[in-house]
Amino acid sequence: MSNKPLIALTPPTPYYAVIFSSVKNVDDGGYNDMATEMAKLASEQEGFLGVESARNEVGITVSYWKSLEAIKNWKANTRHLVAQKQGREMWYANYKVRICLVEHDYQF
Repeated sequence: MSNKPLIALTPPTPYYAVIFSSVKNVDDGGYNDMATEMAKLASEQEGFLGVESARNEVGITVSYWKSLEAIKNWKANTRHLVAQKQGREMWYANYKVRICLVEHDYQF
């Protein structure tokens, strides 16, 4: 069992969330390796706060960021650009990205 929390430990608000909802194609060769690489790479970016992900028919990954600038820098990361292109060409039937300001959170 991993010691990694399943729910991201985020700082006090405000911060930003990037919600990536996707439907994968049947042929997803190389997807898992790239997803693992992107999770590791994102965690090394300045302003990254955490991530949560789940997949059934629809996959939802929510990454948390300190600022809009941090999100912009992640989107423009060279290796992430390669993953985005492969996602459009090979892995996703469709996807949607939403960027939100988290103004309040609470937990149990």
